Amino acid sequence: MSGMSFAAILKLFHVYLLATVKYFLTFPYSMLIGLNFLQTLITVTIGGITGFYFFYYLSGYLIRFYQNHHGTVLCALKNYTRIDLCHLINKNPAVVTVKVNRKMRLIVKLRAKYGFWGIIIMTPSLLSMPIGAFLLNKYYSRQKNTVAYMTLSILGWALLYSSIFIIFPKPL
Repeated sequence: MSGMSFAAILKLFHVYLLATVKYFLTFPYSMLIGLNFLQTLITVTIGGITGFYFFYYLSGYLIRFYQNHHGTVLCALKNYTRIDLCHLINKNPAVVTVKVNRKMRLIVKLRAKYGFWGIIIMTPSLLSMPIGAFLLNKYYSRQKNTVAYMTLSILGWALLYSSIFIIFPKPL
């Protein structure tokens, strides 16, 4: 590590942070910015795993906080927004609508069609780590070995991505 420049350390840290959020894009990006194969593999894999752990446990805390305090939070927001969300929600729940977009439809379809295993397999590639971690915590937190299966999925995708980069190395 003594032979590494400050710029190289910053690149590694940048790749690590990117891998905690968007795992799929980080492999090609890290190779493009000049990291070697081993640096890429280690940094992206560790970043993906720690990102999943962070967002999984953070989303669990936020879900529990919302379940315990959502009424208080909504009524407190009345002071800042001047909209009585608490009254609006309690008076007519049908008035509150959820904005549906393409990503939201994809998430609903993924959960309905593929369930637990679909989220486990697709989080590192199609979904982002925060979304996959949230979905797993919200819908499958009581399922046995959820975190272990997700860790194995991240490692499996790392193996697949590294195989692709071995077969198709970046052009000179």
